[in-house]
Amino acid sequence: MASVAEQLASNLNFGAFAKATELKKRIWFTLGALIIYRLGTYIPTPGIDPEALKEVFSQQAGGILGMFDMFAGGALSRMTIFALNIMPYISASIIMQLMSAVSPQLEALKKEGEAGRKKINQYTRYGTVFLAAIQAYGISVGLEGMSGASGSAVLDPGYFFRLTTVITLVGGTIFLMWLGEQITQRGIGNGISLIIFAGIVANLPTALASTLELGRTGAISTLLILVLIVLVAAVIAFIVFIERSQRRIVIQYPKRQVGNKMLGGESSHLPLKLNVSGVIPPIFASSLLLLPMTVAGFSAGQGPDWMIAFTSYLGRGQPLYLFIYISLIVFFAFFYTAIVFNPVDTADNLKRNGGFVPGIRPGANTAEYLDYVLTRLTVVGAAYLAAVCILPELLISQYAVPFYFGGTSLLIVVTVTMDTVTQIQSHLLAHQYEGLIKSAKLRQKRQ
Repeated sequence: MASVAEQLASNLNFGAFAKATELKKRIWFTLGALIIYRLGTYIPTPGIDPEALKEVFSQQAGGILGMFDMFAGGALSRMTIFALNIMPYISASIIMQLMSAVSPQLEALKKEGEAGRKKINQYTRYGTVFLAAIQAYGISVGLEGMSGASGSAVLDPGYFFRLTTVITLVGGTIFLMWLGEQITQRGIGNGISLIIFAGIVANLPTALASTLELGRTGAISTLLILVLIVLVAAVIAFIVFIERSQRRIVIQYPKRQVGNKMLGGESSHLPLKLNVSGVIPPIFASSLLLLPMTVAGFSAGQGPDWMIAFTSYLGRGQPLYLFIYISLIVFFAFFYTAIVFNPVDTADNLKRNGGFVPGIRPGANTAEYLDYVLTRLTVVGAAYLAAVCILPELLISQYAVPFYFGGTSLLIVVTVTMDTVTQIQSHLLAHQYEGLIKSAKLRQKRQ
């Protein structure tokens, strides 16, 4: 995070920031929305015994549920109105994107522009409500079977409790979905990513305190804590380096005569990021892993034998968990890259504008070349994402370090921070350009 902070301090013009009224309003709106989100993570779901739930969750938090609680900012362990967090919305988005790739109707909607995008977003919201209702009902049934030393986790089990829990949790997810959209439109940064980011960062002090406590009691050696600190710094530096890495493809434009002037002949670059998909693959992979395991993890060993066995195989650091996690990350890295960047469309646009890659014929050959380069980049990007997310998982499973030091959480925090800083810089540049235009107009009037 240090390198990101230094870059922010060096690149941002704080004098311009003080004058950018619109940017300040956006930042204050974003902070206010995130504060509302954090307050909601402390509003409990009706009918829950907090002490009994805390005892039960402490036994279940070592696996998938611990990761879910990390994304939820601790809302799951407290069973609050935001216990499901934004994960049902992410799962619904995954399903819609997969269906868009295979369904001609949805593919046609995507090509309709803004109207088609709104229609797809509406379908995504319906899917969010459906998935959230299923997960909420599974959680309510699982809660009724939980009991600790202080008694049952549910004060008054029954259909009324299940209905109340479903309405509460689904309402919380819908509110977060709306809040994330408001942050994206009226604030700064991507709202959904910032909500997950806020949940992870909010629990960092607790994670640091628990790690130091483990060192004080002797559960973790001081040397291991120092190694972890160095590892975290190295992973952050590696993430920043890879996220800023690009492959620049030279684009040449031919000379053309307009009247008596000769225009064109210049060359530019087509930048392709090493990791085109960004932080999306780990979030999508985690979401799909959490979707079936939410209910299974809450069964607390009281479900069918096959579900108990499946839950144990998907424990933190288990081979099956690592294999599925890596496979999903690689799949979504290629899938999301194919959605965001279309080599055929890019090649056609270059051909229409007279641009070409030196040594490559315009049209189909250029599309094949771009696809070849992009595939190689995606292989490296997918390997980088898998390494960053899996290698710390092995250390976590061996030494019981809090999840907040895992690769997925660091990747989300660093990437979201870099994206937000970039958007702030863009707003400042736009503000400076507006100021120059106004100054030029004033000079013209005076003349």
